[in-house]
Amino acid sequence: MASIQKGTQSSLSEINMVPFVDVVLVLLIIFMITAPILQSGIELNVPKTHTVKESPEQRVVVSVDKQQLIYIGNAPVNVHELGDKVKAKLKDQQDAVFLRCDETVPFGVFASVVDALRVSGINNISIVTEPITDRPKTK
Repeated sequence: MASIQKGTQSSLSEINMVPFVDVVLVLLIIFMITAPILQSGIELNVPKTHTVKESPEQRVVVSVDKQQLIYIGNAPVNVHELGDKVKAKLKDQQDAVFLRCDETVPFGVFASVVDALRVSGINNISIVTEPITDRPKTK
């Protein structure tokens, strides 16, 4: 008997784009959600207070971390150059400077940063804190 072979086999020559588009859209949503959370790369435990005023405006942010290093935004800066560099970033003399300081930093370092800003003529300094949560502590 003669064997009959079918020559009508076709190969899949098209790529299904639907799963690719689904994955890309999910990644886009994840990045859109996490991008605002990553505002500052400097990890600080700022002090907690009852009175916290939120400000949606973008301001110049000066940070002091646990190792007592000073940053403008994410760029490290020397305390002696702090005033001049902050004044260069300010658009208006009335603009406020946000000061984020880790709660473990000694008061003397905090005072020297405030003094460096005031000596350069910056008097509108706002201190960044976090709200105290009224959750009961678990034991």
